[in-house]
Amino acid sequence: MSAVDVGRGISLAYEQFGDESAEPMVLIAGLGMQLHSWPTAFCEQLADRGYRVVRFDNRDVGESTHMRFRPSSPIATVMRRWPAQQYDLTDMATDTVGLLDALGYESAHLVGVSMGGMIAQTVAALNPQRVRTLVSIMSTTGARRVGRPALSTWLLMAGRPGRTRQEAIDRSIRIFRHIGSHGFPFDETWVREQAGTAWDRDPSPSGVARQLAAIFRSGDRTPSLRRITAPTLVIHGDRDRMVNPTGGAATVRAITGSRLESIKGLGHDLPTGAWPVLLDLIDKHARRTDASTS
Repeated sequence: MSAVDVGRGISLAYEQFGDESAEPMVLIAGLGMQLHSWPTAFCEQLADRGYRVVRFDNRDVGESTHMRFRPSSPIATVMRRWPAQQYDLTDMATDTVGLLDALGYESAHLVGVSMGGMIAQTVAALNPQRVRTLVSIMSTTGARRVGRPALSTWLLMAGRPGRTRQEAIDRSIRIFRHIGSHGFPFDETWVREQAGTAWDRDPSPSGVARQLAAIFRSGDRTPSLRRITAPTLVIHGDRDRMVNPTGGAATVRAITGSRLESIKGLGHDLPTGAWPVLLDLIDKHARRTDASTS
């Protein structure tokens, strides 16, 4: 585990896998998710395919810099009322570019999941020269009528955050039983371990609230996404209760030349049973692009 200054007073914790000379592939985590939400074995298998894989904590979670201002309440966020210091996805995208700079990568393959997909999209829209390929997984454009969580998901997410390690683990299990991939076996042991590690690294819920406000503050990014030139693959499950599959379809409509891959039974997680398909899709997208530009 290492940490680097990415500018503007932000430090990001990160880890790397694979040969130092291999093509860089940066994995960007979702809302409230820490770097280990990209499973170590998943990262290792990507590295084995010939990539220098980077996973990191976004600002406000894990061991990266946490902002000091008090977050807006969920109701205030939905009403678009937040502190003047509230950042948005553009700021988080700038963090990612700063990470590339700090690691010495002129460009990289970007793979983002959920909010991480939104961040990756924003990097590609604003910094096209830094993105070799883009993979946006279970994400959306920010448009109001697409990619919305199910009502049952909203109600579950509105519950009180865990106040102890065990409460946080129990809450995580409830959430992922609901939003997880019902077409694949549910690995409660893995979810329990992930939630425990997340609590040990960062038990504060404040960062998650600020990240959620960043999504709301960014609004509909469709016009920006139309500027993306990086070869883009959009992946979405047909059982996603957190980001409705309409979000993936809207992303494809917004990004010229992009394509959509729907995975049957996939929800809003990365179950081991889906890894072979996900790894193949990510790898072939990067390699197909390399072959077409060589």
